[in-house]
Amino acid sequence: MYNKTLELPSFYRVAAYIRLSEADKNKSYESESESIINQRNLLMDYIKKKGFTFIDEYVDDGFTGTNFNRPGFKRLISDIESGKVNCVITKDLSRLGRDYIRCGYYVEDYFLAKKVRYISILDQIDTFLETANNDIAPFKALFNDMTSKDTSKKIRSILRNKKEQGKFIGSEPSFGYMRDKEDKGHLVPNPETAFIVKKIFEMASSGISVSDIASFLNDNKYPTPSLYKKKDNSKQRINPVWTVSSVKKILKNEMYTGNMIQNVQTKLSYKSQKKIVLQRDSWIIVENTHEALVSKEVFDKVRNNVKRTKITHNKREKRLFENLLFCKECGNSLTITYRKKHNYWTINCNKYSRDPRRHLCYPHFMPYDKLEIALLDVIKNTCKIYLDKMNIKELATEINNKNNNDKRINDEINYLNNRIKECNSKIDMLYDDKFKGNISENTYLRLSKETEILLNQSKKRLDEIKNSSKKEINSNKKIKEYEEKMKELINLDNPSRELLQSIIDKIVIDKDKNIEIFYKFSLLNNI
Repeated sequence: MYNKTLELPSFYRVAAYIRLSEADKNKSYESESESIINQRNLLMDYIKKKGFTFIDEYVDDGFTGTNFNRPGFKRLISDIESGKVNCVITKDLSRLGRDYIRCGYYVEDYFLAKKVRYISILDQIDTFLETANNDIAPFKALFNDMTSKDTSKKIRSILRNKKEQGKFIGSEPSFGYMRDKEDKGHLVPNPETAFIVKKIFEMASSGISVSDIASFLNDNKYPTPSLYKKKDNSKQRINPVWTVSSVKKILKNEMYTGNMIQNVQTKLSYKSQKKIVLQRDSWIIVENTHEALVSKEVFDKVRNNVKRTKITHNKREKRLFENLLFCKECGNSLTITYRKKHNYWTINCNKYSRDPRRHLCYPHFMPYDKLEIALLDVIKNTCKIYLDKMNIKELATEINNKNNNDKRINDEINYLNNRIKECNSKIDMLYDDKFKGNISENTYLRLSKETEILLNQSKKRLDEIKNSSKKEINSNKKIKEYEEKMKELINLDNPSRELLQSIIDKIVIDKDKNIEIFYKFSLLNNI
């Protein structure tokens, strides 16, 4: 039986939770009843009728019910945790969510554990009342989940059919195109940006490098794709500068030939927002669906040229200090590049080399091989100096200090254990004296409280010592591991990248070629 006092209206601090997904909006037969306004009216009428205390409204507009990663729902959970809310009301169970496992967790576990009453008005579910509808709530949640899965399959089937017809299905057309006002599935050139795409292909087909094209676009202040989309209040992250990668992305986009390329990626499941990239044989390609911005001949020529410039040696063995070198000025990595004509390796600031004309950073150009030899000598010498300092005299002093420290710690541990034992015995004796009437209730409470304070202080200090000892053991273990790696490094002519990365945190080089080495072992940084 539930405590009847919990059912008093003044007890409940109510949260009205409202959710409307994009899929709901597209269902004309449901959109009116599921709308934010109608859900709000239904919930507020119910709260007013019951006389509950309304605390706040939590709305997730445009969020799927197949997962609970929603801002409004997260805020609701936060207010439940803080004690601000102890009753949650929704229009129906599907508004709470359509994942039956997670939905069941919140209704049957989380809300009850937090003593939160959950009410689904149309389903007549009320977790603080004994009703038959509560018993079938799990089946309703499962039905909602299955409905969501079935709806997802139907929507995917409809969208796939439209894609196979050559209709554009997506949030934003490729840069240079816009939706046809007469047919949203048909793309037409965007008069504000199509000329930029044509210019990019024209320059590339003339043999102009991608880097020079990016510089030209920046010098002429042409808007980047993300900057242009921001005009339509897009939530996409803005990159106001044309880069080599953004130009290459356009030069490799087959959409500009007039072919509709879709189904390039797909969601892992109807419950997940994560996407995976598909192989080309899974793409849906329909030719000649819209006006081309570049001929197929020019596109193939340019794409092949772009591919040839992308000789990145990503299959080569990485150089010894690769991924450890950083620019002092901008913080970007220093790229190691092979100069085939001159048969040697160089380093340069990644940010600077992407667009040298714009001087986004400073050149750090220098030959790599000589740098590698010099760095290795410095690192080995630093490790040798550290290990040499660990001579017999210092080691003996360290051992002596450690023995004295261990004795002091053991003495304190014994003292604390004895005091804890005494406090427990005293509490037992005080209880016996109170039970036999030897001391009054007030005396018992005063003395037992004082003893418990002393007991808790002793336990706390004992835990601190034990935790400190564990940290010291782990620290000493790490120091020994570092020292063994230093010895290994000193004795090797050709150490591995893995060994170096276990000792070196990063190497920072400034525009004047000044070098600073940061070690993972902090004591080395002081040498």
